[in-house]
Amino acid sequence: MSYRNKTYVAFASENIHLYRLMEAWRENKKIGFDFYDAHDLYISRDSSKPETIKRNLRQRMSNAKQIIIIGTPEAKKKGSDGKSFLAYEIDVMMEFNLPVVIANHDGGKKVNRNFIPTPLLNANYYTMSVALSPAIIKYALDDYAAAYASSSNEGCYYYKQSVYDGL
Repeated sequence: MSYRNKTYVAFASENIHLYRLMEAWRENKKIGFDFYDAHDLYISRDSSKPETIKRNLRQRMSNAKQIIIIGTPEAKKKGSDGKSFLAYEIDVMMEFNLPVVIANHDGGKKVNRNFIPTPLLNANYYTMSVALSPAIIKYALDDYAAAYASSSNEGCYYYKQSVYDGL
């Protein structure tokens, strides 16, 4: 159940409004979306040194059971640059072998390689691409993330339209 597992949401800083949208879904009692946010642990101050921020990011991610990346062109760029905090997060999530749901900001339901950081693509990392929508993200956290550890799948996947229709 997605709401019981700590979920780490990774995003490019330019897309913080999309992360705030996800938080609003969680707080809205009329939307059945919840996640236990790993960002609530080990808070860094804006004035923290990069080493401190990276240490705190690693600690947060060590407590996470699943990852959501808000898929955008900015996330692709920063997650691929090898120097940003998002690039560091990508490296750590791969090191920890965590399930990664790519939530496409444009509502796209299929794999969009323009939104997925290059290290995940190069490693043929098993990811699930979904639309940035509460019902399908919750479904992916309950379905894909729960089955991730026992799967031998590699590469990028997405749900068929019938899954969306069923939600």
